[in-house]
Amino acid sequence: MSALRACSILALMVLTGCASYQTKVGEARRSLSSNPGQSAALLEPLAKEEGRDQLVYMLDYATALQAAGRNQDSAKAFIAAERLADSKDYHSISQVAGSLVLNEEMIQYKGDDFEKVLINGMNALNYLEMGELDDALVEVRRVNEKLYKLKSDGKQEFNQSPFAYYLGAMIWEADRKFDDAYIAYKNAYDLAPNYVPLREDLVRSAIRADRPEEVARWKKAFPEVVIKPEWKERGRGEIVLVFMNGWGPRKQPRPGNPRFPMLVPVSNHVLFASMDVSDEKKKVASVTTSRLYSIQDIAIKALDADFGRLMGSRVAGIATKAVVADQIRQKDQLLGAVAWIAMNVSDRADLRQWSTLPESFQVARASVPPGKYSISLSAAGSALTKKIDVDVKPGRKSFVVWRVIE
Repeated sequence: MSALRACSILALMVLTGCASYQTKVGEARRSLSSNPGQSAALLEPLAKEEGRDQLVYMLDYATALQAAGRNQDSAKAFIAAERLADSKDYHSISQVAGSLVLNEEMIQYKGDDFEKVLINGMNALNYLEMGELDDALVEVRRVNEKLYKLKSDGKQEFNQSPFAYYLGAMIWEADRKFDDAYIAYKNAYDLAPNYVPLREDLVRSAIRADRPEEVARWKKAFPEVVIKPEWKERGRGEIVLVFMNGWGPRKQPRPGNPRFPMLVPVSNHVLFASMDVSDEKKKVASVTTSRLYSIQDIAIKALDADFGRLMGSRVAGIATKAVVADQIRQKDQLLGAVAWIAMNVSDRADLRQWSTLPESFQVARASVPPGKYSISLSAAGSALTKKIDVDVKPGRKSFVVWRVIE
């Protein structure tokens, strides 16, 4: 066997045997619930290695840092991820050619549109946990810019994020920008009209924004909403729980056609979270979270919408492989046959995704007078609990972020 033939076959074997994204992050993902610090340590070298997969690892790394309570480091990682997403929002000709000969993983990972929006939403949570409202507002503005561009570009509506709008509305409200808050609540309602808490939010924010016509409109639409006296008390505070529940769906090769990915839900027995709020004397509030935004639903819609492109790409890839193998076969019959087999074996599904996202984002809110409170959190269907203390300032919101993975 010639040296050229041996080297060529060896190269094809190496390409065929490369570990997939899901394999590389498996251990880090398994440790995220029990030891998020270890998860971040495992992901760090992958996130810092330049290449076509850097963005997806950076997103997972930033998420693990957030779960570990390293909010400042997580914020820096999300900022780096956003820069990568902006700089890699294209496909190079050489990588497209490589994807036709081998597989979709040869193209740099750009991230889905809904993932790019969530970069800023997740980072806003970092700043809220650190009490840095101004920086959280910067992320809200970036979200609004992205959502406006997606709408202007005619992207499908599922890329619009009710969670991003709703989070922005609460942050605008916390900054006393009541008109901006009302507009954001309205945007969230347009996307998630079945999210029941928005009914009160729309009436309350319209009152605070001094929009009497809108107050009348929403009162007519939601006669069950009772105007509460504390809505007009500008000095009253609020405790907001943002609950991130479970795992988002996981990409796997499609049975019977491993060139294409499919999304498989990850089992999760936690339904919602409860928040009990107590002062020095007694319990003053007890609320449960409501599901606002499902990553599982959106991710599946995004993959379904991309299936036509994937189908066209893989059909073109099969044709390209046939041409390449034939060219090799004209010079070396055996090597051409091996190349044809190796190129098709290597044509596996692209399983890259931001796989450390939760299944859903849920929210619970408790209106309270200014003061110091003890918060007890519990997850329905789980033994997990969390206790924290918060200091609610007059007219302000205290944000509590809790991630449960079981």
